[in-house]
Amino acid sequence: MSDSTHEFRSLLQQGLVIPAHPLALTEDLRLDERRQRALTRYYCDAGSGGVAVGVHTTQFGIRDSNVGLFEPVLELAMEEVRAFEHRTAKRLAKIGGICGDTRQACAEAATIRKLGYDGGLLSLAALADASNAELIEHCRAVGDNAPIIGFYLQPAVGGRPLNAAFWEKFVEIESVVAIKVASFDRYQTMEVLRTVAHSGRGDEIALYTGNDDNIVADLLTEFRFGDRTAHFVGGLLGQWAVWTSRAVELLQTVQEVKRNRARLDTVLARGAEITDANAAIFDARHEFRGCIPGIHEVLRRQGLLGNRVCLDPHESLSPGQLEEIDRVYAAYPLLNDDQFVAEHLDRWLS
Repeated sequence: MSDSTHEFRSLLQQGLVIPAHPLALTEDLRLDERRQRALTRYYCDAGSGGVAVGVHTTQFGIRDSNVGLFEPVLELAMEEVRAFEHRTAKRLAKIGGICGDTRQACAEAATIRKLGYDGGLLSLAALADASNAELIEHCRAVGDNAPIIGFYLQPAVGGRPLNAAFWEKFVEIESVVAIKVASFDRYQTMEVLRTVAHSGRGDEIALYTGNDDNIVADLLTEFRFGDRTAHFVGGLLGQWAVWTSRAVELLQTVQEVKRNRARLDTVLARGAEITDANAAIFDARHEFRGCIPGIHEVLRRQGLLGNRVCLDPHESLSPGQLEEIDRVYAAYPLLNDDQFVAEHLDRWLS
């Protein structure tokens, strides 16, 4: 294992807030570089432990040959993260998204390493019909090019089922440094946790929740499997692409509660509020069709984005979703970080 991979593993094991980075576009579908940089600056200054760029929230369409934004978007984020690290001496986890068939995924893994990213979040959505053996061969090939974070993406937004037999083989791959579980399914979540618990690699493979519908419960729970245990140390979440400074406060509170259960009821209540807010922002009522526009709407309200535009013109808020976002904004004012954003927005946009 290289020193850089060891350092990346250690950083992930600390438990981090890692926002899934959105894409800032102009009305004519060009990259809005000023607002793209502002988003990265926001995540850094909000206290995030890292960023994930080129992932589902960034829109997989950035890879299309007619769009050509994969490298430019990753480069912009890297420039801003490095500037922040230089200014503050704080080390951030830099994660790039990886997807496609084996040839594309290996090329993307090589690209993110060339750009300075620590590792890649590996989507298997493109291999919908592959067997477990074919999936593992694919993962090993990608892992030869970069440290990888496994990704259980829910089928509603393009993922595929991944059974326990797959995860048992996946955790044996040396280059695996973490797993993000975003299945939005308790049974599937438990399968991954059980596999890691019994693998003997719990100290090497960090578990990150991507279950935006169950963030606090995931982070608080010690999952017990006989004499083995597993736990989520942090989150890599689209929900944390908004109200990020509050997410940092939340993870700190959860870590304190795990040491001292005195504030358990309060943090569990906050978890229920976040789930309700996520249902509105992610458009759970319509099988998550409006999740990316929902994120964009919150960032637009704060002034970080200028619009809700997505690469796919059909990707827009669902009927009633705007009203749902209005509702949760009014119901849970302590969840947003509008004041924090307002205090820094001009500097981030400069």
